[in-house]
Amino acid sequence: MTGGTRRRPRAARRSTVAAIALMVGGAGLIAVNTYASASETNETNQSGTTRLAAGAAGSTVDCPEVADSLPELSEKALAGVSDELAAMDTQVTDAYQRLTRMGTAPGAGEKVKGEVLDPLEKSRAESIGRITDSIGKSTGERPSGLDDLAACEVRTAPGGTTGNGSGDAGADGKDSGDKGSGDQGTGGDGGTPPAAGGENGNGPEATDFVDIRTVRPNVNRAPEARSGASRGSFSVDCGVNENKNYNTDNVIVAPGVTNGAHHTHDYVGNQDVNAFSNNDTFAAAGTSCDAKGDKSSYYWPVMRVQDGTQEFDQNNDGGGKEGNVGKILTAKQAEIKYVGSPTSKVVGMPKFLRIITGDAKAFTNGTANANAHFSCTGFEDKVQLTDKYPICPKGSDVVRSFAFQSCWDGQNTDSANHRSHVAFADANGNCAGGFKAIPQLTMRLVYSVPTPVIANGQVKNAYAVDGFPEQLHKPINDHDDFISVMDQNLMNQVVDCLNKGRNCGAGTPPENGNGAGKGDDDGGKGNGESDDKGGQGGNGGNGKGDTGNGGATEAPAKGGTPNGQDEAKGSGGSGDEAVKSGGTAGADAPRTESTVASEAQRAQSGANPGTSASPSAVSRPEGGEDQEPAGSVNPAPQAEGSQGSLAETGSQLWPAAAGALMLCAGLVVLLRSRRHTARR
Repeated sequence: MTGGTRRRPRAARRSTVAAIALMVGGAGLIAVNTYASASETNETNQSGTTRLAAGAAGSTVDCPEVADSLPELSEKALAGVSDELAAMDTQVTDAYQRLTRMGTAPGAGEKVKGEVLDPLEKSRAESIGRITDSIGKSTGERPSGLDDLAACEVRTAPGGTTGNGSGDAGADGKDSGDKGSGDQGTGGDGGTPPAAGGENGNGPEATDFVDIRTVRPNVNRAPEARSGASRGSFSVDCGVNENKNYNTDNVIVAPGVTNGAHHTHDYVGNQDVNAFSNNDTFAAAGTSCDAKGDKSSYYWPVMRVQDGTQEFDQNNDGGGKEGNVGKILTAKQAEIKYVGSPTSKVVGMPKFLRIITGDAKAFTNGTANANAHFSCTGFEDKVQLTDKYPICPKGSDVVRSFAFQSCWDGQNTDSANHRSHVAFADANGNCAGGFKAIPQLTMRLVYSVPTPVIANGQVKNAYAVDGFPEQLHKPINDHDDFISVMDQNLMNQVVDCLNKGRNCGAGTPPENGNGAGKGDDDGGKGNGESDDKGGQGGNGGNGKGDTGNGGATEAPAKGGTPNGQDEAKGSGGSGDEAVKSGGTAGADAPRTESTVASEAQRAQSGANPGTSASPSAVSRPEGGEDQEPAGSVNPAPQAEGSQGSLAETGSQLWPAAAGALMLCAGLVVLLRSRRHTARR
């Protein structure tokens, strides 16, 4: 029987073995490459900072904001409440970090509930209890309903359809259009979070960026100025934080609490601002502003490019330990300008007034208080983004713009939620509810940013604004902080300038004509007051004091001719310590919160205030090349000189590619071997 059995030729057996070996080897390479790629998000980077697991990085901890539900409080009661609110921020941060260390999908049953949500709810309930006790002792009445705010949830980052981040600029200075209304996953057991984004795994993601050339024009026309409007502007120059004055405190929201912000701030103006500063230290501090009468504090979250740089705070609270990593970018320009109201005259800000615009927790809180605006130079009068970071074309820089609340309750310099004592004007520019119009602070920060490159759903060279770690570095969280510490003379100048429709301050040329000098103690005033160091206008004031038109014994303001008495200060040109730089918009333009997109950038763009772009217009960067808009929402223009994106992608994928080739070769050899054997 055996003699009739045909033995497979030795060559055929060898071919079969070789084919199987190729297939096994190829499959092995593919598996190893896939495992390595999946493991990258759990590895430790060069700085020792642990990256977040992909499943956890697509989710966050979402808690109700207790501060928004507090009644008005005395300063004494507010201090104790602020401590507890700051403690609750830390509790949420700690819970988020526990979630990320778990490395599990959001909503993973009892593990997430038992190890993240239950302990967080317990600690928040204890803090809320202490808050209600403190308020009860202060006011005699315990607030109700706060206990309901203790519970939190874990939810995914938006995973469905995302908005284009290009809602129309609304009348209150905040976008009223599409806020990126994608599906907000609840983090249930069946949820599938997006892949981890950002250098430290907590954002931003590729979907947080958009090529600005693909976004339709969305800047609305400003309200028309009425009779009696305050049409002027006053610019101040406080630098760009060249001396790198940073900290992670927030003296407004968390006084007395170190690392109360959980992210790093740039500070210009007042140079003694930290968690333990107070009104007395503000008044005694130095300032980076050219006008030494302006000791106001202007501060904002730093912006970083996630390029692997190990900054000074890489291993610190508020820095790398809380997911804020990469090279800190210093703004090329920081334009600070006060503008008037389109409907009325303005009154001076009270000294030590505190204002916050925007919401550092808008991603989880919702957009009620959000006021983020991003654009690119050459596009600002056409496109403003709220929930996207712009990818700017060659020759164009990234711009962050802010317009602060311009209505004040007339009494308080702060409030329990740090918002209710000030408000935005309505769509027509009016202050409601008995509030008074004050000079509106606007800011424009310009950055030279390496162009992010998006490929295969991932972003390389991402940039982002610092934030609370659980906010996943979303652009909607951008915000700005301000404490007014101007001396009375300078504030009077600001108000006078705005109400008279003049453009004054840093960078504005001297105005011709008889200025507004001030006589000595025995003399009268000229046509208006000016600061002792020199105000704005033409020649010096014509004071009519007892000494007549004598020559000045002190140096007059530069550019003016002193015609007043012994201490008259001419107000033409800039004084020894007057502000020096920055441009202004046309004097006939109404300036309100609704025009953050058409106001803070006017000096740069040269556009006529109050105009809107044609929806069909295609924006071109200033000084840039003539480029056609990309065809997708998230294109990947590559920065000139950017290194290694394609090469690096190839180096990461070649094992899988080689494995696939080996697998295919093995199949071919096996099939040919079988056909050859069959023919024999």
